[in-house]
Amino acid sequence: MRHRIHGRKLNRSGSHRLALQRNLTRSLFASFGDREYILTTREKAKFVRPFAEKLITLGKEKTLHNYRRGIQILGDETLVNKLFSEIGPRFKSRPGGYLRILRTSWKRLGDKADTVLLGFVGSAAPRAAQKADDEKA
Repeated sequence: MRHRIHGRKLNRSGSHRLALQRNLTRSLFASFGDREYILTTREKAKFVRPFAEKLITLGKEKTLHNYRRGIQILGDETLVNKLFSEIGPRFKSRPGGYLRILRTSWKRLGDKADTVLLGFVGSAAPRAAQKADDEKA
């Protein structure tokens, strides 16, 4: 039985999972302003979404403590600057739910894993990609 067991391991060690979270979050934050989404597998998107949303909540209030925590967690000062100057203020009035996961019909080559678009709420790019995906099918 799986009582009181939560979280995803994704068949990786703890340090590998942390690196995966950081890398996917960095890619997502780096895409902010351009296309505002990343293409990844459904399991990885579900895994990284709470992590990234907590960072966005951290970026809503620009204090020295929050800024240093962002640098400690992400490890990239330029992305932390972007988080506090662009991403955080955009979601200032939103109480949560900054990211969404949109399913696509694409399968990843090799293992046929389901792919999804992990993107920011309110951006037009994932909707356009979803429409293009629907037109293909």
